[in-house]
This record gives sequence, structure tokens and C-alpha cells, in this order.
Amino acid sequence: MIRLIVAAVLALVAVDAAFAQTTLRVGDQKGNSQAVMEAAGVLKDVPYKIEWKEFAAAAPLLEALGAGAIDTGLVGDAPFTFAAAAKIPVKAIAAVRQSRDGLAVVVPENSAIKSFDDLRGKKIATGRGSIGHQLILAALESRGWQANDVQIVFLAPSDAKVAYTQGSVDAWSTWEPYVSQEEVLFKSRRVITADGITPGLGFQVATPDAIKGKRAELEDFVRRLAAARAWSQNNVEGYAATWGRLMNIPPAVAVNWLTRAKIRIAPIDDSVAADEQKTIDLYDRWGLIRQKINAADIVDRSFGAAVGKGAGL
Repeated sequence: MIRLIVAAVLALVAVDAAFAQTTLRVGDQKGNSQAVMEAAGVLKDVPYKIEWKEFAAAAPLLEALGAGAIDTGLVGDAPFTFAAAAKIPVKAIAAVRQSRDGLAVVVPENSAIKSFDDLRGKKIATGRGSIGHQLILAALESRGWQANDVQIVFLAPSDAKVAYTQGSVDAWSTWEPYVSQEEVLFKSRRVITADGITPGLGFQVATPDAIKGKRAELEDFVRRLAAARAWSQNNVEGYAATWGRLMNIPPAVAVNWLTRAKIRIAPIDDSVAADEQKTIDLYDRWGLIRQKINAADIVDRSFGAAVGKGAGL
């Protein structure tokens, strides 16, 4: 019996030692995974090292994944689709579900533009291949408009903010927390949101090499991320205060964002695959991807149990 106990203890020590020697390189976007995981306290006992790398948008994050510079990261469904079509080796291992009201086209408080229809012929800033780009295309399609019915100005978020503030563009198609920052701090108005137009999915993605070589770390990470997001839904005020300090942004921005977003991490299932296929089909119709891809081929459902455990499902 003593030998069995000793063997079990040694086995656990060996597992912990193996974890301790591993580094999971995680890509993140402003105020997202790292912020909520730190606020929820789920990073205190991680048995491996997490190396965080922040990106301004999904496109450079996915480029880093393709180059092997990171193992996993958080992106929207639109840039993920572009990356998959470009044959970047990446798969979705968990989904991010939230309300679609925080993906929006915003205009300045005093703008004469009252609806998306007023943007015909106007300039809209957004990131190429971003979820903001996706929203514009879906809005155009819903009205039967053509691509040249608006002028899309492709800019990174920081540059889009400058152009928008200076009046070089008429509107900005963007996502959270940028939308809430504009609404709360500068009284910008949303003239259209993704609600009823796009799936509004996000994904935790990973490289095939990481899925194979760091599966245990990835399972542990998505479990903790799901737990953190579940915690944040029940602690909006507390999380908003912590987030505000971390980001040096007034907590009111986070309260605005989180109250309506209701962000949760969900397993990859049939509904997720179907929604991702809608994004693929949208880009296929607009001729923005060179080959048709199937959502089932670019998602990995094997992390569902870990996500469910973290989310309390």
C-alpha cells in the first residue's frame, strides 16, 4: 500500500514538473482574456508558465499563430475565416458567445447620420478582414447594396480612432471595448449593430502543433477562461472596477460593455459550426475568399469537456 501511495505521489510530482517546464504562449486583444482571468483569480495556481502577448487586432495575432510565435489566441469569426482560407494552420477549440450589440458602426455625437442608410457614399473605417469588416458586408447585403455603395477605409484600430476623431471618415465599424469607449467617453452613437445580421462569434484558436503537443495545457487554459467568464457575468461591477484599473479606462466603459455583452465561453458544437459556416458563406458570396471551406474542417470539438467544466455546464 505504501509503495502504491509513493508511486502515486511521484507520478503527480512528475506531472507537475512536466507542466512547470512548459510555456503556453497566449495571444490576446485589449482588455480580454488576461484581464478577466486575472480579475477572477483563476491564474493564481497555473502549473505551467503563460507567456502573454497582446495584439491590437486579430489579424496580427493570427499572423503570429501562422508564424509559430504563439500557441493560442482569441479572435473573431471573420478574421478566423480569412486565416483558414489563407491556409494558416489554425483551429477553433472554444467559442465565445455574447450579445451582438457591441459590434457596431458608430458615428460622432453631432453627426447628421442617423442610420446605416445615411452612410451611402460615405467613408467607414474598419480593419481589413475584421469583424467590423464583416458587419459592413452583412449590412450592405441586407439592403441589397453593392460594395461601392460605401467607401471602406481599412485601418488598424488605433489609426481608425484617429481618423474617426479627426473627421477623416464618417463612421467607424468596430467592436468592444472600443464601442463602449466611444459611447461612454465621447457620446458616439451606434447606427447599426450586428444583432440579427451576423453570428457575432469569437473563438479561442490554437495551432495544430499546440493541440498535439500542449493539449493538457490548452484544456486547462480554456477551462480557466470559461470559469473566468462565468464569474464575470455574476460580478459585473467588481470586474468592471478591476478592468478599469488594469486598462486605465473608467470602469463605466466596462459596465456598459459587460452588462449588455453577457460574454460566455461555449464548447464547439453543431450550432457553433453552423454559425461559422454563415460567415464563410458571406465571404464566399462577396468573393473575398479564394476557396470554399467547410466549418467542420476548421473546428476542434475535443475541448468541449474542459470548456463545459469551467463554465459549469
